[in-house]
Amino acid sequence: MGVATALNFQPTSSGKCAITADFVLTADEVNPVIKALRDGGVEVTALHSHMLGEDPRLFFMHFRANDDVATLAGTLRAALGHLKVRAPGA
Repeated sequence: MGVATALNFQPTSSGKCAITADFVLTADEVNPVIKALRDGGVEVTALHSHMLGEDPRLFFMHFRANDDVATLAGTLRAALGHLKVRAPGA
């Protein structure tokens, strides 16, 4: 149904990689995730909705960056920490 979070990594040069990703977020997750990504130097390229009248309302955030692998991993971890997801069985 296209409501999954996807992270893509591609090595680009020594110790660096490019990332592109799509996050599916609820309204209260949007601003904290954008802040975490921007604080880490990640460019948010789009924020929009694909559906009408869904509950909860879902937003799709697309972003990209090319930086040091460890820096990007830390930034993504910080952003993912704002998603209200539970592990299976939790």
